[in-house]
Amino acid sequence: MMKASFTGNYDGDYSGATGSFVVNSGGLNLRASITADSVANRPSVNGVTLSLENPASFIVDYNVPKQDIRFQFMNSVRVKGKPLNFTYTHSVGDRRTALDGMLMLDTNHKVSANYGFELGNCKVKYCYVHGGVTSVEPSYDFGNNSWELGVSRRIVDGSVVRGCYRSDTKVLGVDLRTKSFSGANVKIAASVNLAEEKLMPKVTAETIWDFEM
Repeated sequence: MMKASFTGNYDGDYSGATGSFVVNSGGLNLRASITADSVANRPSVNGVTLSLENPASFIVDYNVPKQDIRFQFMNSVRVKGKPLNFTYTHSVGDRRTALDGMLMLDTNHKVSANYGFELGNCKVKYCYVHGGVTSVEPSYDFGNNSWELGVSRRIVDGSVVRGCYRSDTKVLGVDLRTKSFSGANVKIAASVNLAEEKLMPKVTAETIWDFEM
């Protein structure tokens, strides 16, 4: 039996709307993603991306309008009994290559890093989970000497509220992930740029429906 899901993302500007349709068959996911450019004025391939993925091994994305392919490969090894996960990403058209690694120290502590080969940028993040409900995630980007702090907490009915701040963009964001009355997964996010003279928040909403075929 195949399983499918649809994700819709909406904001105050129609041009920011996106959608994706995923079909799972035999451990492989087939995904089709579109943006508002695909349906604005008349149907087109603008904003269309096709993907084939095995969540534990690889992802291959094909950007239809750019005719660009992006490869992503995942693997895991153990260092002194602790799992170390690697993700290698290469975009053919953009000629970008990156390596991500995440070391799980224990159930409450993990360290991750991202390295971009083109510019030599390196970003390091530490995650601490307190009491199984609160997460604190500070990170530092050596490429632009900036930092980011995220704090999330699990609340009633499994809902999660998260806040984050980035020092380089001066953007403060808050989002809530929960379930609707119909059972769909819902994400509501709001962000504001503290560097702007007029603090106008940007609000987006995302919904995900799962069903069997």
